[in-house]
Amino acid sequence: MRACWWALLVCLLLSACASRQPPLVVERSLSGDGPSTHTVSAGETLYSIALRYDSDYHELARINGLDANYTIHPGQRLRLRGTTTPASSASVKPAASVKKPADKVTNPANKAVTKSPGIAADKTLVVKKPVPVPDSSPNVTGQSRASASLAWGWPSRGAILGGFGSNGVTGKGLDIAGRRGDSVLAAAAGTVVYAGTGLVGYGKLLIVRHDDNYISAYAHNDQFLVKEGDRVKLGQAIAEMGASGTDREKLHFEIRERGKPVDPMRFLPAR
Repeated sequence: MRACWWALLVCLLLSACASRQPPLVVERSLSGDGPSTHTVSAGETLYSIALRYDSDYHELARINGLDANYTIHPGQRLRLRGTTTPASSASVKPAASVKKPADKVTNPANKAVTKSPGIAADKTLVVKKPVPVPDSSPNVTGQSRASASLAWGWPSRGAILGGFGSNGVTGKGLDIAGRRGDSVLAAAAGTVVYAGTGLVGYGKLLIVRHDDNYISAYAHNDQFLVKEGDRVKLGQAIAEMGASGTDREKLHFEIRERGKPVDPMRFLPAR
C-alpha cells in the first residue's frame, strides 16, 4: 500500500514539473534607452532636465526647436531624442511662469564679470545675501587638460567618501564628507542655471554653467546662498552642506561635459 502511495506521489510531481512553464527572463541594458519624452514640471530648467537624462542641453534644444534662451514652460512635452523640430511648433505655453537660464560665462575667474547683453534688462543678478569669498581660497589649477579656458578648485575640503564610476548617483561624480552648514564653493566661475529639488536622489541641487561645454552640479545642500541667474566666482560660497535627499551630511559633486558625467579628478588640482 505504501508503495502505491509513493508511486502516486512521484507521478504527481512529474506532472507538475512537465506543465510548469520556464520563467520569462527580461534582459535590461544598464544604460537603456529610457523614455522618449519628458513633460516639463514647474521649476525645471532645460539644464536640470538634461542632467536627469545624462543629455546635452544643446541637443535637447536642437531637437525641440527651442530659442536661444532655452525657454521652456510647465506642461510642455520635450522630445529627448530625434530630429530637429521647427521652433514655431516646439513649445506650448500654458499660463505659468517662465524660467530663463542665464547667458554663458566666458570670463576667467581673475577678471571682473560684466552683465551679458543676452540677459533681460529688468533682471538683477545678485545673491540672496552677501556671500564673502573665503580669505584662503581653495587650491586651484590654472588650466585643465580638458578645458584650458577654465580654472577649477575643490568645492569642499572634506574627505572623499565615494568616487567616480561607483554604483548609483555617487558614481556620476564625487561624494565629499562634511558637516551641516559647511560651505559649498563654486568649483569654477559661472552662472547658476538651476536651484531646486526636482531631481530624485539629489536633494537640494545647484547647477552652474561654466561655458558651452561644462556644467557642475552640487547636491544634498541644506540651503542655497545663490539663486538662478546669479554669476558666481571660483571659490565663492554658493550653498551650505546638508543631508537633503540622502542619509548623511555630504556634498555630491559632478562635472558634466556636453551632458555626460566625467571624472572630476581630471579637473581638480592635487590636494
